Amino acid sequence: MTRVAGIDCGTNSIRLLVADVHPETGDLIELDRRMTIVRLGQGVDKTGRLAPEALERTFAACRAYAEVIKELGAERLRFVATSASRDAENRADFVNGVVEILGVEPEVITGDQEAAFSFTGATGELHGDDRRLVVDIGGGSTEFVVGNQHVEAARSVDIGCVRLTERHVRHDPPTAEEVAAIRADVRTALDLAAETVPIDTAETLVGLAGSVTTVAAIALGLPEYDSEKVHHSRISAAQVAEVTERLLASTHDERAAIPVIHPGRVDVIIAGALVLREIVERVGAREVVVSEHDILDGIALSVA
Repeated sequence: MTRVAGIDCGTNSIRLLVADVHPETGDLIELDRRMTIVRLGQGVDKTGRLAPEALERTFAACRAYAEVIKELGAERLRFVATSASRDAENRADFVNGVVEILGVEPEVITGDQEAAFSFTGATGELHGDDRRLVVDIGGGSTEFVVGNQHVEAARSVDIGCVRLTERHVRHDPPTAEEVAAIRADVRTALDLAAETVPIDTAETLVGLAGSVTTVAAIALGLPEYDSEKVHHSRISAAQVAEVTERLLASTHDERAAIPVIHPGRVDVIIAGALVLREIVERVGAREVVVSEHDILDGIALSVA
């Protein structure tokens, strides 16, 4: 077994996984998994730059993660950065800060690479010959991957819960016009994804990342977030629609009172739920298989 660390730095959150991985079988024993909401992508869609306060929040999380990595004695570290840092003009500031704190250069990967990591991490424990559509709804982008044991086709499109919220939402709860604008953007992006990925042909829809797991936790009626109960849960299309409607009618304070919603997701979960609902309806899925394992697990496996 090789002890490795993987960091996934996205638009909304930065996450760490330290694990022992068997390099041949791909078996993974999780030692530490944690997430911090840093909103690195704050304002990127509008300004094209990473905000100084967003960078500082991210660097603070990196310092905390460096302590965990040192304490657990990880032999190798891979730091992957996704949508927000791909888009930013001043990404060199981000890269230099990470190198200074963690000693490794963040890899600003392409959307297709992001999709492949997500697929590997999400499907490693799933068995069967069914064709799967893996959907990773992030803060700035959403990845679509079709395959079984291997990726057949992948596409990343620029719809995510943070990007869509910042672009369209000005009221709480959002107005009908704002909701329509979000849905229109998602449908356009789905058309774009379908040019590369046969999203209508998969037998199983697998959903990843915070928007999906939060919708699942609400649908399950959990009194507090429980990753073991969320992982591999099956949420029906009707439940996705029901939770989305509930969120659409709620105020910020009402959403904040739902115990399974992380405080950093309270203002963006409506857009995330809308993305999930549009995907479910577009592909005609009867249910979503929810996975807690995602790009982070794929990164850790790639290190080993």
